[in-house]
Amino acid sequence: NGGGRIDREYGLGRRRTDLLIQWPLDGTRGFHGPVQRVVMEIKIKRGSLEATIAEGLVQSADYLDRVGAEEGYLIIFDRDSGKTWEEKCFARYERTEQGHGQSHGEYRIGVWGM
Repeated sequence: NGGGRIDREYGLGRRRTDLLIQWPLDGTRGFHGPVQRVVMEIKIKRGSLEATIAEGLVQSADYLDRVGAEEGYLIIFDRDSGKTWEEKCFARYERTEQGHGQSHGEYRIGVWGM
């Protein structure tokens, strides 16, 4: 399907990202040339939505740093059976800040709720 690759539970030191999508940008050089990398981290909402997002953003930014990716998404599953899909589903972007004791840089990460 065009030469891309999807890795599940991709090892990054002692941690693992849920999905790492890699796509060669130069068809003739494949993975020996420039590669687009996308990190997708999946979380189950426990406690408040904002706390789950905050934790997931730090984790996602760390993974983006480790693989040299510029694009990342945080997907949050809300398993509350008392909520409608309209209450659970959303899409927005969040920015991580550089520093604050973390090794990660500043990123714009897509956050999807479902």
